[in-house]
Amino acid sequence: MDTLTTCIWYDGAAEEAARFYTALLPDSRVIRVLRTPAQTPSAQPGDVLVVEWEMAGQRFIGLNGGASYPQTQAVSFVIHTDAQEETDRLWAAITGDGGEEGMCGWCKDRWGVSWQVTPRRLMELVFDNEDPESARRAMEAMMPMRKIDIGVIEAAATAEQGAQR
Repeated sequence: MDTLTTCIWYDGAAEEAARFYTALLPDSRVIRVLRTPAQTPSAQPGDVLVVEWEMAGQRFIGLNGGASYPQTQAVSFVIHTDAQEETDRLWAAITGDGGEEGMCGWCKDRWGVSWQVTPRRLMELVFDNEDPESARRAMEAMMPMRKIDIGVIEAAATAEQGAQR
């Protein structure tokens, strides 16, 4: 057993969520599904209580704890992407079928779990310590976006460089 595992609370959908998450990223799998042996406030004997899974090599537990604690944006999954196609695919999967778009690369899946679909290139451009003006332009281009469009951000970051040549 791992020393530290993240537990996510669900209202009866932990197994469905785990199967969805493990289909999103490589090196992901459902490890086991545990059923409650006794009645709990949120489950009958034999109902799925806990689901363990790995996503991108990290271990998680989903707990079917009931409706008492809804998800918030205070905790989110951050997926660092390498290409616009990967960003587009993950964004569509997470926001589809009841998910919700947010601002600046944030979104929610159909269970209310928050995600940040973040291109690595965005981080390079926004935190460019050698060219603060380019970083500012990149950040300003990103701020009104929902899904991140790295081509638009790259164009903004290099806009004045091209004009000065």
